[in-house]
Amino acid sequence: MTHSTHRCGAAASPMRLGSIAAALLAILALTVARDARSATSSGSLAVSGTISATCAVNASSLAFGTINPVLNTNLDVTGTVSVSCTNSTTYNVGLDAGGGSGATITNRKMTSGGNTLTYQIFRDSGRTQNWGNTVGTDTVSGTGNGSAQSITAYGRIPSGQISAVVGSYTDTVTITITY
Repeated sequence: MTHSTHRCGAAASPMRLGSIAAALLAILALTVARDARSATSSGSLAVSGTISATCAVNASSLAFGTINPVLNTNLDVTGTVSVSCTNSTTYNVGLDAGGGSGATITNRKMTSGGNTLTYQIFRDSGRTQNWGNTVGTDTVSGTGNGSAQSITAYGRIPSGQISAVVGSYTDTVTITITY
């Protein structure tokens, strides 16, 4: 009878152990990587904002220049009111009577010392529609588009003021935008 020798529990070769360790590390790395890729969590981020209706106004001067009342004719000039409102904002632009003593929306007064010179501001080129400050009656309306919109102010010094006194006449009219 022949005896064969078999060694139980014999140590594996170092090369074989290295291969086994490498294989186990690869399996472990794949397991960790797979778990990292598949693990997610989600939530939400609330986003909000408000655009408020807003308007701004600028104006050029309504400059009549040198006035010769002896000619006894109307003196007509134009100026510009520039309105900037947020898109789709409806607005009305009104002009008050100014600061001259005895001024009204129809007959505004420039002053030079204690002297006055009557003038008018209209909404139309024919100078038939007075420009006042009553919304829906004598204001200029529009709808904002986000850009500056120009509105022409039609000024007139009416004839018949031949007794006007020499001087430099001024006035300030307040512009009001209702939106």
